[in-house]
Amino acid sequence: MLTSKYQKIIIVDFGSQVTQLIARIIRGLNVYCEIENAKKFNYHLLNKKINNCKGIIFSGGPDSVSKKNFPKVSKLVFNLKIPILGICYGHQLISHMLGGKIIKSKTREYGNAKIFEIHKSRLTKNFFNKKHNNVWMSHSDEVIKIPKGFKIIAKSGKSNKSILENQKKKIYSCQFHPEVYHTRNGKKIIENFIFLICKCKKNWTSKNKIKEISNYVKREVKEEKVLCALSGGVDSSVLAFMLHKILKKNLICVYIDTGFMRLNETSEICNIYKKKFKNNFLYLNKKKIFFKNLKGISDPEKKRKTIGKTFIKIFEDFAKSKSNIKFLAQGTLYPDLIESQSFSGSKTSVIKSHHNVGGLPKKINFKLIEPFKEMFKDEIRILGKQLLINKNILNRHPFPGPGLAIRIPGKIDEKKIKILQIADNIFISELKKRNLYDKIWQAFAVLIPIKTVGVMGDERTYDFICGLRAVTSVDGMTADYYRFKNKDLSEISTRIVNETKGVNRVVYDVTSKPPGTIEWE
Repeated sequence: MLTSKYQKIIIVDFGSQVTQLIARIIRGLNVYCEIENAKKFNYHLLNKKINNCKGIIFSGGPDSVSKKNFPKVSKLVFNLKIPILGICYGHQLISHMLGGKIIKSKTREYGNAKIFEIHKSRLTKNFFNKKHNNVWMSHSDEVIKIPKGFKIIAKSGKSNKSILENQKKKIYSCQFHPEVYHTRNGKKIIENFIFLICKCKKNWTSKNKIKEISNYVKREVKEEKVLCALSGGVDSSVLAFMLHKILKKNLICVYIDTGFMRLNETSEICNIYKKKFKNNFLYLNKKKIFFKNLKGISDPEKKRKTIGKTFIKIFEDFAKSKSNIKFLAQGTLYPDLIESQSFSGSKTSVIKSHHNVGGLPKKINFKLIEPFKEMFKDEIRILGKQLLINKNILNRHPFPGPGLAIRIPGKIDEKKIKILQIADNIFISELKKRNLYDKIWQAFAVLIPIKTVGVMGDERTYDFICGLRAVTSVDGMTADYYRFKNKDLSEISTRIVNETKGVNRVVYDVTSKPPGTIEWE
C-alpha cells in the first residue's frame, strides 16, 4: 500500500477475468489505483481506512445477485460521497442494493452488442458516434427496474438499461465491459469517470512504480540474500536488472537449463548475463532431471505442475548449499496469476497452471518476492526502458517458463524437442528477415504429435505436423491471429518442411483468445 500522498481509485474485484484491465487503463492514464476483493474493501470501509480515495469501481464477476450469499459491499460505501462506477456484475449489484430489481434474462447477451444513447452524460462524453456504439456484453442477469434517483443513459436491443446514472450522488453503472478492447472507445468511459467525475490528477508514472517496488523489496528482504529465477525472458530480465540495482551483492541470479529452451538460446542468455551480473549469475545444467521427471507424462496440467515442482526442488537444494537463502524472486505477471488462480480470492476459473503460480507445490521453503504480479507485459517493458535495458531483451516475444515442453502436446522426449527447436528457429528467423517480428505480440512453432503421410523426393514419408502460431495482443488477456500474406506463409512452410527432418506438413492456427489460449498447453 502506498503512502496517502497519492490520490487513488479503488477497484473492488468480484472475480472478473478482466478486472486488471481496468487497473491497466487507469495506470496508463497516470492515475494510481488499487485492487481489493469485497471482504478486504469492507474491512477498510468499516475501519475508515479509505484514504485519499477519489473514486470506486465495482468490477464484473461470475456471480448473480439472485444467489444466496452473493458477494456485496457494505451500504456504507454509498454514504461516502465518493463517485462510484459499476461494471457488469457491479452494475447489477448497485441497482439491487439501492432498490432496483434484477432478474434472470430470457435472452442472454454474450459478445458484441450495439447500444444507443438516450441521454447525455459526463460518463459518456465523446463515447458515442452518432448516438450509438458497439460494446462487449457478457451477462445473463438483467436490471428491469432502476433505483430511485437514477436515469437511463443508454440501452441495447436486448437490455433497456445498458448505462445508468445518479448524477446527484455521482453513482454510475454500465452493463457492458468498457475495459476490453472489443468495446469501441471503451477507454473513454473510464477516462471520463476518472477525470470528469472523480477529478483525478495525472501524478502516477513508471518512476513511481520503480520507487514503490524498491521500497517493497527493501522492506521485505532487509539485508538477506535473494535468489532470482532468471529465465532470460522479458519479465525475469527486468526483475533481475531492478533487483540488482536495489540489492547489489545480495542478489544471486540463477539460470536453470531445462533442455526446453529454443535453439542456441541458453548460450545467448549466459553470455548476456555473465557479462552484466558477473559473480551474481550462475548457470545450472539440469536437463537430465527435467526429462526424467517428465517421462511418460502427457496431461498438460500434470506437465506444468511437474515442471514447477522440479524448479522449486532445484532452487531449494541450491539455497541450502548457500546458507539457506530465504527469498525467491519471480517475474510473475498478472495474466499468469489470473489464469492459474484468483487474484482477489473470488471465484475465477483456473485456465492453466502457470509454473510460477498454480504449478508450484503447496509448501515451499521460500518467501516469494513477486513485485510484478499485478502488472502486464507492456508495463514491464516500460519499466525496462526506465532502467535502460537493451531493446533486444525488452522486445523479445513472451516465452513460457516450461519452454518447449508445453509446445509439444502429450509426451515429450529429446528427439521431439530437437525437431521443434529447428522448426521454431526457422519460423522466428523468417519473421525477423521479413520485418514482421516486432509487429507480432508472440509467435512460435508447435510440434503436433500426429504423423501424416507425405511425399518427398518421390518417396513416402510418415512424419509429424508442425503448427505455427502468431498473435497480436496488447496485454495477453485477449489476442487475435496475425494475418500473414499467403506468400509469406507459403515460403516459411516450405523452409520448415525442407530443413526440419521429422516434419512433412505445416498448419497455421487462426484461433483467437478467447476461445483458445495463446499457448497450446
